[in-house]
Amino acid sequence: MWSFLLAGGILALDQLTKALVTATMTENQSLTVIGDLLKITFIQNPGAAFGLKIAPSTFHAVFSAVASVVIGYFIVTLPKKEYWPRIALAMILAGALGNLIDRLRIGEVIDFIQVGLSETLIWPIFNVADMGVSTGVVLLMLFFLVVGDTETSGGEPAP
Repeated sequence: MWSFLLAGGILALDQLTKALVTATMTENQSLTVIGDLLKITFIQNPGAAFGLKIAPSTFHAVFSAVASVVIGYFIVTLPKKEYWPRIALAMILAGALGNLIDRLRIGEVIDFIQVGLSETLIWPIFNVADMGVSTGVVLLMLFFLVVGDTETSGGEPAP
């Protein structure tokens, strides 16, 4: 099924980029790509998204594993015509699996993409898996906003 191929491709890219970073950089090393806008900064994140430490790493691993099974189930059971939800779920699945692999392998998640506008105005450091989850969630929300509008108004888009 093409949804799982997409997830596999994103997962492979995630693991490849993490392997490159860990093989060529030391933890907390930072390489400037485009000024303060884009840096490659290698950190290991024991917490959840944005480094939030809301539970032990084991909890995050179990949550990711359960979420991956549930997402896989939805991908398989969605009607074939649901193209955009399948893309979104595949991206979320890849992200969940990418970070789960890190947690199982080293107990933490490898993050390395740092974006910002200055040295003090920066987004939390993230990785390709995080991009998959975030982009997938946004796509899924947009899909349901658009479909929800057409279904609640008798098939016509809401004004």
